[in-house]
Amino acid sequence: MSTALIQVDHVTQVFPLADGGEYIALRDINLDISEGEFVSLIGHSGCGKSTLLNLLAGLTQASNGGILMQGREVSNPGPDRMVVFQNYSLLPWKTVRQNVELAVNRVMGERSAAERREIVDRHLTMVGLSQAADRLPAELSGGMKQRVAIARALAIRPRLLLLDEPFGALDALTRGNLQQQLMQICQEAGVTTVMVTHDVDEALLLSDRVVMMTNGPEAGIGQILTVPFPRPRQRLEVLEHPDFYRLRSELIGFLQQQRRLRQRRASLEQAVAASRPAVAAGDAAVAATPAEAPPTRAAATPAAVPAGSQTLVRLGYLPGLDVAPLALAIDQQLFDPALLRLVPMPFATWERLEEALREGRLDAAITPATTPLALNLGLGGQEPWPAITPLTVSRNGNALCLARQLAGLGVDDRDSLREWLLGRDRPLTVAVPQRRGIAELLLRHWLAGGAIDPERQVRFLAMAPLAMQGSLRNEQIDAFIAGRYRVAEAVQERQGSVLATDREIWEGHPEKVLTCHEAWAAAHEDALLELCAGLIRAAQRCDDSGQRQTMVQVLSQPQWLGTRAAQALGGQFRLRPQEGGATMLRFNHFHADRAQAPNRAEGAWMLSQFSRWGWIPFPSNRLELLEQTYRPELCDRALLRAGLAALRPDRQPFTLADGIAFDQDDPLTYLRHLPGSPQPPQATVPIPQARIPSPLPA
Repeated sequence: MSTALIQVDHVTQVFPLADGGEYIALRDINLDISEGEFVSLIGHSGCGKSTLLNLLAGLTQASNGGILMQGREVSNPGPDRMVVFQNYSLLPWKTVRQNVELAVNRVMGERSAAERREIVDRHLTMVGLSQAADRLPAELSGGMKQRVAIARALAIRPRLLLLDEPFGALDALTRGNLQQQLMQICQEAGVTTVMVTHDVDEALLLSDRVVMMTNGPEAGIGQILTVPFPRPRQRLEVLEHPDFYRLRSELIGFLQQQRRLRQRRASLEQAVAASRPAVAAGDAAVAATPAEAPPTRAAATPAAVPAGSQTLVRLGYLPGLDVAPLALAIDQQLFDPALLRLVPMPFATWERLEEALREGRLDAAITPATTPLALNLGLGGQEPWPAITPLTVSRNGNALCLARQLAGLGVDDRDSLREWLLGRDRPLTVAVPQRRGIAELLLRHWLAGGAIDPERQVRFLAMAPLAMQGSLRNEQIDAFIAGRYRVAEAVQERQGSVLATDREIWEGHPEKVLTCHEAWAAAHEDALLELCAGLIRAAQRCDDSGQRQTMVQVLSQPQWLGTRAAQALGGQFRLRPQEGGATMLRFNHFHADRAQAPNRAEGAWMLSQFSRWGWIPFPSNRLELLEQTYRPELCDRALLRAGLAALRPDRQPFTLADGIAFDQDDPLTYLRHLPGSPQPPQATVPIPQARIPSPLPA
């Protein structure tokens, strides 16, 4: 594909409302369009398709971001961009020829009258209207009027043709004929085209790519579908292409998923609104609970709390370096006490924390990155639970520690581990902090990339991080995955050696995220945003090397890291002899480089691995599941509350250590390219419904 003609760069479009508020039509749109490409925009009404078209035309200006055409900013309308509207926009008192001449004379006035006449005649012939050149628009059918509009647009030789549902008002036969003519005209003229449509078949027939828009407000790009049909195209050949019905099903499936999401959000909003009068009993009892005695009953009813009032939030966590933003935010009072009364509740294992979250003994928790998806899917035989994540709390941070006796046998990398396992009659026993968690997924991916079968040659054992080092010492396990400082401690005490770090497998991967119930988030949005904003403020400081001594003092408190804090952050511990202590803060990554945005592309990779190892069929409704689980719009609001610009991840493919690019728009192709990975079965995954329970008795 050639160099991009059009670059839509982080475009957000906001419209003011009469009551002083604002409507965010588009949020953070990124899209490159190549020379000669035909791109269709598809989505439900209100998803911002026409808004984006108007921005491309220069009819309106973006509130944030910008649009470049051949490196120049699009700031106003111009003859290099022509729009064909659904209502034709012909002057009724002028003939067909005169309507086309109007554009040609305006743009090509420097040419002779004969030359301009020839251009008009040529384009009327191109659209089959030579015989109707002297008719008025009132004498034409709808299809003929649309052909006049197309001829007028193409006659001035625009670089970009913009079509706003050009055939929406036409009968099926006329529409089909015009689609075929438009396809031929655009190909002959070599014009780059962007078309808004609601017609799935039309999009597949005409397009090189179909850009699928999510629901508004704050609409974004949900998926980009590449259409592989060769050109020139004929309708019958397209219909007989082996990929046609698969692609058609994917487009229809996306629209159905968006409809279900819209219905789900509307139902939840109605339930939250209906619950507001019933707040007093349950929440008054919670507010009266002394701070030193956290409530143990399921007091966090999702009855809606009015904005601006204080909410008690019981937040679960496992002690470790990943919760440094939480520790710092509490110590430095970065949460507004008028909005939030935070009760941090430590746990020894992820299993117990997750159980408390399910039972309502926690309102939110800092969990491994896979937990929100696993809860929604009911992985491990649990009942599906409607979880969301509005914030990534940390990235990176783990390493694989191998027992010292294995290192003594020459096992010091993946290749030597593979050779050692070939002569072993039992699998390698590896302790992981959570079964099917992000640490296990990364290790499985790394092992499989080295021709080690994680299913046959490795046994994964869930274990509390506190117990891992002792189990390695007692030879109960062969290896463990844990936070860097725990692994470094084992290395320092000559109990083990490091085989790999997660940075070497997937640099910048999500490690811990904030997780809560969807209904609780809807009912306590103000408190949730304040919680996220406080964690964001603290995460900035965690990434600041000048704050290291402060972090040591804070994390030295027994509820966080205790005596390990000075060693973990002071640089005394090294995973390998050549490693310097200065890498510690970057090893655990908290804020910089859009670290905190919930990234649906990363979630799509996790789904691909769940499917790869046979834990679930690959979800055919993955976009619905990801959009339901990952809430970047909440992160944006929290960033703004923290005084920072709203940021979202880009849509670029990313790679892990094996160098195979993962494209969130085509995860099945990625799975096919993984070594030893068969094409997984697909199925629609039911997403658990969030229900607003009645307020609890006082």
